[in-house]
Amino acid sequence: MRALSIAATGMLAQQRNVEVVSNNLANMNTTGYLRRRPEFHDLLYQNLRRPGSTASDSGGVVPSGVQLGLGVKLAAVYRIHTQGNVAATENTFDLAIQGKGFFQVERPDGEAAYTRDGTFQLNADGEIVTHDGLVVLPGITVPADAIDVSINQSGEVLVKQQGQVALQNVGQIQLATFANEAGLEAIGSNLLLETPASGAANVGNPQDPGFGSLLQGFLETANVNAVEEITNLISAQRAYEMNSKVIQTADEMMSSLSNR
Repeated sequence: MRALSIAATGMLAQQRNVEVVSNNLANMNTTGYLRRRPEFHDLLYQNLRRPGSTASDSGGVVPSGVQLGLGVKLAAVYRIHTQGNVAATENTFDLAIQGKGFFQVERPDGEAAYTRDGTFQLNADGEIVTHDGLVVLPGITVPADAIDVSINQSGEVLVKQQGQVALQNVGQIQLATFANEAGLEAIGSNLLLETPASGAANVGNPQDPGFGSLLQGFLETANVNAVEEITNLISAQRAYEMNSKVIQTADEMMSSLSNR
């Protein structure tokens, strides 16, 4: 009774679907979160009559054959890299990216990580860091006597110091892009890592060709559409129930055979 195992793979696939949807909904208020979408593949087929085989001694060719599927599997979970909305915060070091690109931060092991979360602050040394204390690359230090800090759309960090009229440029925030953004590895805390699938990071300044621009005093919200996710959740629930019904029907068919 193949229907039992086939429906079981369907129930497992829809369980994974619900898990992806629930993670999207759980991160609706996560700054810079990119929603996920599951992708499914059918499993191997059993050929009871192979298409294109010879049907008889006369040499006739089987036009379609008989192939029985064995179910479904989860093939991938994609990140959807669409722009989220931007929300004003009025915080000096909050930055939102409009367009392509990721901020670069340095992990404790010295490896670079990438994020769309621009919730930045200053540490005790005046360095621009994430809320977890990771230094924003290439490493920018704001002088302790700065009375005003401005970050323009090109990523230049300009400070005004006491007694000075002209603004002083203390650093340049850079962005990174990838040939395959979906190939980045998520490690939590809004951080992504480079992988062989993503390709090497292409680093440049905001507003360079192929790079987005920065907005100071804004943050990018998650690109999760609650209505769409609830719709996906209902669809997954209905598909799960139908696969469950298939298992129930197959069980009743087997019971009918055993009772005769």
